Amino acid sequence: MTLAEAPIAPGIEFHPVVATWFRRHFAAPTDAQRAGWRHIASGRDTLIAAPTGSGKTLAAFLAGIDVLVRKAEAGTLEDVTEIVYVSPLKALGNDIHRNLETPLEEIRAIAAELGIDLSSIRTAVRSGDTTQSERQSIVRRPPHILITTPESLYLLVTAERGRAALQHVRTVIVDEIHALARDRRGSHFALTMARLDQLISAAGGERPARIGLSATQRPIEEIAAFLVGSQRIDAQGEPDCTIVDLGHQRDIELAVEVPPSELGAVAPGEQWGETYDRIAELIAQHRTT
Repeated sequence: MTLAEAPIAPGIEFHPVVATWFRRHFAAPTDAQRAGWRHIASGRDTLIAAPTGSGKTLAAFLAGIDVLVRKAEAGTLEDVTEIVYVSPLKALGNDIHRNLETPLEEIRAIAAELGIDLSSIRTAVRSGDTTQSERQSIVRRPPHILITTPESLYLLVTAERGRAALQHVRTVIVDEIHALARDRRGSHFALTMARLDQLISAAGGERPARIGLSATQRPIEEIAAFLVGSQRIDAQGEPDCTIVDLGHQRDIELAVEVPPSELGAVAPGEQWGETYDRIAELIAQHRTT
């Protein structure tokens, strides 16, 4: 087995097209990806707590994209929604949509390089900003990956055409889950998830796997219980969920900086110049600021 053929991470074999895309962009998986992929690929509910920039979102999406790629290659990829990404913030959802479009285009191009003709894997955003024509398009021809908010997902599961579009969902990704677990908005979302489970079950499908993501999750066991729902908590109160806890408190370096010239009630232009020079100097001394 060559290095190019070796698994990206222990315990999971990605499609060669997906693996090639990953290797072209990343030297190695992050800890969050390495720890989460095996459980996510097995269909277990998984909660990932890791710092910002640790690759949580890609950890959640890549195993699902891998399944879509395999179906596209086999010609069995239907016009149904299989992955639902829920964000408490519309802006975050729009960012995810943009960040998915490019990788999916690149994956399709790599497949062509390898002589594989993949049908297009489609994404769409459904939020309060979505136009009426876009909403109709989503229910008429459901995207494979739907990016939405808790409130818009509620509207979909309570509308006849929306329910039909969600009957084949197999994975629900909940980003920034801590922001939902803390208040009535979370209670409303929990009811929406129960309704989604019910409509999929009524259509003959299996309950979709749930993946929770956040950098801030405390107490993490309660967040896991919120993610899986009351029916997946045992008599001891333990949620049936894999918890990948890589969160940590970043060290803070705190210092007081004073300009070399004497301080007065109002800073003169010269003093502002000293301040800006010092800020520029500190930025140059560090990788991130």
